[in-house]
Amino acid sequence: MCGIAGILSLGGAPPARRELRAMADALAHRGPDSEGAYLDDRAGLTMRRLSVIDLETGEQPVANEDRSVWVVFNGEIYNYRDLRRDLAARGHRFRTETDTETIVHLYEEHGAACVEKLRGMFAFAIWDRTAQRLLLARDRLGIKPLYYTEAGGRLAFASELKALLRLPGVDKSLSWRAVGHLLETLTTPADASIVEAVRKLEPGHVLIARPGHPVVTPRYWTFRMAPDRAHRRPWFEERLRELLDESVRLHLVSDVPIGAFLSGGVDSSAVVGSMASMIPRPVDTLSIGFAERGFDESGHARTVAQRFGTRHHEEIVGPDSGRLIEEITWYFDEPFGDTSAIPTYLVSRLAARHVTVVLSGDGGDELFAGYDRYRVERKERRRDLIPRGLRALAGAAARRLPPHARGRAFLRHAALTGAERYLDASALFTREDLARVLTPDALAMLPQDGRRADHEAIGRFTGHWLSALQTYDVNRYLPLDILTKVDRATMAHSVEARVPLLDHKLVEFAATIPPEMNLGAVDSKMVLKRAMQGRLPQETLRRPKRGFAVPLAPWLRGPLRETMRDVLLSKTAASRGILDRSEAERLIAAHERGRDLSLQLWTLLSLEMWCRLFLDRPAVEAPRRPRASRFEPRERVYQAPQPGAA
Repeated sequence: MCGIAGILSLGGAPPARRELRAMADALAHRGPDSEGAYLDDRAGLTMRRLSVIDLETGEQPVANEDRSVWVVFNGEIYNYRDLRRDLAARGHRFRTETDTETIVHLYEEHGAACVEKLRGMFAFAIWDRTAQRLLLARDRLGIKPLYYTEAGGRLAFASELKALLRLPGVDKSLSWRAVGHLLETLTTPADASIVEAVRKLEPGHVLIARPGHPVVTPRYWTFRMAPDRAHRRPWFEERLRELLDESVRLHLVSDVPIGAFLSGGVDSSAVVGSMASMIPRPVDTLSIGFAERGFDESGHARTVAQRFGTRHHEEIVGPDSGRLIEEITWYFDEPFGDTSAIPTYLVSRLAARHVTVVLSGDGGDELFAGYDRYRVERKERRRDLIPRGLRALAGAAARRLPPHARGRAFLRHAALTGAERYLDASALFTREDLARVLTPDALAMLPQDGRRADHEAIGRFTGHWLSALQTYDVNRYLPLDILTKVDRATMAHSVEARVPLLDHKLVEFAATIPPEMNLGAVDSKMVLKRAMQGRLPQETLRRPKRGFAVPLAPWLRGPLRETMRDVLLSKTAASRGILDRSEAERLIAAHERGRDLSLQLWTLLSLEMWCRLFLDRPAVEAPRRPRASRFEPRERVYQAPQPGAA
């Protein structure tokens, strides 16, 4: 696992060593073990390495035999040993035992199509000095990030936005499209960053750049639910068990200590159960709990830990000092509204004390229809039977009511259908809300069709409505929210996270499960749960779905209240001209009176704090990690007996 960066001259100034060093320094947390670079008069590559495989000879960049092709790589290739054998049989010579070197020789054989042979998570850059071609690639699901920018006749890329902001020629102007997307969805868009000049390479895409040619970003893999009704449920259950075990086995390849995040839900428990059957020692499992009972689910994780005899590490946490907001904002790289960033950040900090690699259960809700919003949408689809005219009347009635009138939101939502309704149900701020939250100048900067691509992505799907929503969530919500959160939180603490449920072979299989097999009348994830019968405790299989909920609402009324007010109501925030101060005061007052607006307030905090850290300061430097406070987590270790022990 590493952080990578580089510069290609497309006619502008050649890259300089000091520029590569500046970008690498911004990525030091992603790779604390070593640094490497390649530089010629056209291209420069650099990286920071977290040593996981081939600890002795695995330094990067790595070249082919005649040093005409160079690569820097972030991620893990789980089928690299099979690929290596095939390449060696074709005459390629290897100098290391790393998966990185496999990519170089695979490129020599297949060019840009080399990505189609890879099974794993990756973001890499290949510089072909002979062809004068730079190839950037990102894995199919978007597990690993990759940003790029074109300016001054040069193309620069990096694992994180902050590394590109170290370059003096990169304009830091806000992307108003990204601001709008953030305030509606908690994240920035799939192809754009919070900075106008910097873009994301989307999952399943490559980027090809050559001097004298336009930069192109073709797609090499597409996810789409495609139900297969030729098989019955038992076949899907058996095949899922096989693929899960195969994926976990591949994800266990490591030369450093490996553990797992364990929430006590079905997804993480399934991964831990599979791990426990393959590792001769107790698995290190890691979990976060809260002092507030209504949010604490640590007992469920302990039940699973006991079932599989893991060495279970648990922390009970409260609100950290106000500086934690600044710390999380810096490491998350862009404004990020999902409040589960907080416990994910803290459980990653816990993991760093015990292991270097963790397996995570992310991806199960999207693949096996586990989200509550799917059941909500199924219920709301009954409204489609209401005549269109009556729905239009509901919308008109909503528009006549005052902005904060009781029932207005219900009537407005009841008038919607299809993709518009699904996206509205999860919107943080609607467009009507933004007209009040933002200043008139900021509102005027937002594009009017900011979520058109999202509506089109759902609307053009011609199959089952649930398959359409799952396809959308795998392609959008999963990489932009879930995988971004896990990558940034773990890398902040120099921990590598792996997601066995998102092995693309398993994902392609999950896409064939008929939606009615996943979502029943009263239950969800039915194929996965039935596949785990006999492996997982019945309590785990029967418990209702819970998100990674955080008691942020009481925290913002208590220990973090002054931090929230100091940031959102400050002269600095007012002078920025984004947030309407009177509306900010109203939101804070409504929250303090008991209405839960913690998600809205956290997102606004994240945006303003990001602007302070990355726009207001002359240098993009990491904040000092806060000292322990009275809210410092208390770690507990539970060593459960091994299954079958006396």
